[in-house]
Amino acid sequence: MSLTPLLVDVGTTLEDATGFVQYLLVFIFAAIPVFEILVVIPIAIGLGLDPILTGIIAFAGNVLSVYALILFHGRLSAWWANWRGNDDDDESEPTDRYARARTLWDRYGLPGISFGGPILTGVHIAALVALLAGSRERLVAGWMTVGIAIWTVILTAASAFGVSLLGIA
Repeated sequence: MSLTPLLVDVGTTLEDATGFVQYLLVFIFAAIPVFEILVVIPIAIGLGLDPILTGIIAFAGNVLSVYALILFHGRLSAWWANWRGNDDDDESEPTDRYARARTLWDRYGLPGISFGGPILTGVHIAALVALLAGSRERLVAGWMTVGIAIWTVILTAASAFGVSLLGIA
């Protein structure tokens, strides 16, 4: 499956919207695991949205969706352990993104997956790997927030610089 049609749809959807709705869409797209900040920030800034506001809103959408995942995981894990009698057998096959995240975890731990995850695997998979590896929810939330914040600043600055360098907006 190619991501190109999805990227075009994000750009087209943002371009067709106006004002507040554009920033609402930035928030929503940043919260979706396939798009996240890596896709949304460059497209939004390339379309002429304010870089600082775009960065703040994309960060909020991405980090809040990770917090929801952490909260959901805690409740689901508690329910699953209660239902299964604390049997932690997981028979599902890992995906490539999960395998990359697990390699990051094994090599660098929570700080490594928090900084590498947003670019290499996506923050949602990175957070899930950290949680499945037994990290405390508050630590995962804190480290993922720092990693997302750093990548948001980098992506926003690089996108704004690229747009000004190319004279697009």
